[in-house]
Amino acid sequence: MLLSGDWSAKKFMKKIDRAAAFLGQHVGLFRCPVCHDPYDHVAEHSLVCPQGHNVDLSKKGMLYFMQRAVASEYDDAMLAARRRMLQAGLFTGITDAFAAHLPATPQTILDVGCGEGTPLAAVLAHRNGHDTAVGFDISKPGINLATQLDTKAFFCVADLAQMPFTDQQFTAVLDLFSPSAYKEFNRIIAPGGQLLKVIPNADYLIELRQAIFPAGNAHAQYDNSNVLELFKQHYPQATSERIRYQVPVAPERFADLMLMTPMHWGANQDRLDQVAAQPFPAITVDVTLLCAQPSEVNR
Repeated sequence: MLLSGDWSAKKFMKKIDRAAAFLGQHVGLFRCPVCHDPYDHVAEHSLVCPQGHNVDLSKKGMLYFMQRAVASEYDDAMLAARRRMLQAGLFTGITDAFAAHLPATPQTILDVGCGEGTPLAAVLAHRNGHDTAVGFDISKPGINLATQLDTKAFFCVADLAQMPFTDQQFTAVLDLFSPSAYKEFNRIIAPGGQLLKVIPNADYLIELRQAIFPAGNAHAQYDNSNVLELFKQHYPQATSERIRYQVPVAPERFADLMLMTPMHWGANQDRLDQVAAQPFPAITVDVTLLCAQPSEVNR
């Protein structure tokens, strides 16, 4: 098993062997979801804990930590559309901001609800290559897509409420539009580490929202005040930064824009057809980046 060496050499290994090499180097990051003991060794392509519980790498090089199957509303088509939009630059301002808040020193990064992995890969592309990065999501199709990316990050399927990670291991936790499990965040963030959470503002994708939903519809407006208030309750010293910009939408990407967001779930199909027939040339990204350092009091 190759445990060290040049990343360019590792890229030509099979995905499962490359993932096993990562686990061999970073076995201490993970804990068993059954007994909560930290895993202590890798046996071929499996993580094994002291109690003998094991979880096996898939051929795609990811781990599946779920104790029961969970259906995700994000299907393959939606995830593929999301990737195309993100690779076209939709979240570039967000991932640039994430990278700007990370210290220059090597970080151990966890991307919570990483989806198909593009944002985490974009953050790592800003870095010097010495970070350790893990992304997880409840969506197995999303993680399968993530393993196709050319990135050093390791990906797994896991539950936000019961994260399979050892206490105080991550110096940076990234949360982009995902739900929050603050008790778990406080448990896995290392002393001095930081939580970077992005939440949408009222004008996030506002052109699409206004096109899909008529005035007065329950979905016609978005208010982040409840999410913001809860975050500030947990981290009163947190700072916030507004990030707002527009992204051009090429005509061939407009269908992807409509499909990638959950907005279409609550929309009338006739209305969706009307919107698709009249694409607009740009979309607004309007979010707030919340930054916190969980204190020992929170643990």
